[in-house]
Amino acid sequence: MNIWFFGSDKYSQIVLKSLQQEPTIKISKLVSPDMMLDIITAKERQPDVGILASFGAIVSPQILNFPKHGILNIHPSLLPKYRGSSPVQTAILNGERQTGVTIIKMDEEIDHGPIVAQFTEEILPTDNSESLYFRLFSAGAEVLKTILSAYLEGRIKLREQNHAQATYTKKLTREDGFIPLEKLKEAIMGNNAEIVDRQIRAYYPWPGTYTIIKFKSPLRGIPSECQNSKSKINPKSKIQNKRLKILKAHLENKKLILDQVQLEGKKPVSFKQFCQGYPEVNLIP
Repeated sequence: MNIWFFGSDKYSQIVLKSLQQEPTIKISKLVSPDMMLDIITAKERQPDVGILASFGAIVSPQILNFPKHGILNIHPSLLPKYRGSSPVQTAILNGERQTGVTIIKMDEEIDHGPIVAQFTEEILPTDNSESLYFRLFSAGAEVLKTILSAYLEGRIKLREQNHAQATYTKKLTREDGFIPLEKLKEAIMGNNAEIVDRQIRAYYPWPGTYTIIKFKSPLRGIPSECQNSKSKINPKSKIQNKRLKILKAHLENKKLILDQVQLEGKKPVSFKQFCQGYPEVNLIP
């Protein structure tokens, strides 16, 4: 099989490495988004099929129709649900118990083409978007390898999506990860903790979750991680607004437990270390 592979990140690398381990598969061209404008199909040998995974760019009609059997897209959702760029994040954020992978033959609309294969995957309570993306693309690559020959030989009947049931996801921005300080404190006390926990897991590692805190500068010359609740704050210290990233958290007795945080401009520390270094923040009511 002569294949062009379209990918742009660590998740597409999972699929690529899996395909490269198959002796019957030859990847003749690796295509990244920044190469799209430079491809002149008249000068290329026509591939049997294209494989696309986590590409992050629109494929032009000229390239879309160049492979003999089109381009297959491994999409990490149960299409037509969660079309678009953030299907895994949206599924976790919405509290879904399961998601899956859909392999489609691409057309000119986003995640719109007919279904070649589809399977479900459980969303674990501990999953974040990174762990779930890795699992879905790993499983998707294995399924693709089992059906690829049948697809190229025309032995798979493609199934049209129910477009009336389509739902869409959005491109995420840094601001999507903002958690108001009062909302975070309430979750720590046990109010709506599950919702905040889902937001933290859904947006890890990108765009990440954070809150904005106000505090006085710690004493000069004393590293923040060495301070404790008895540290005295210099009355002349200035009030600062800084972003506090929430890197790891979990639920315990229906309360949100912060495990690891990172203050803007500082290294990641445990939440306990942060509280010792900045006792005036009072994140725990």
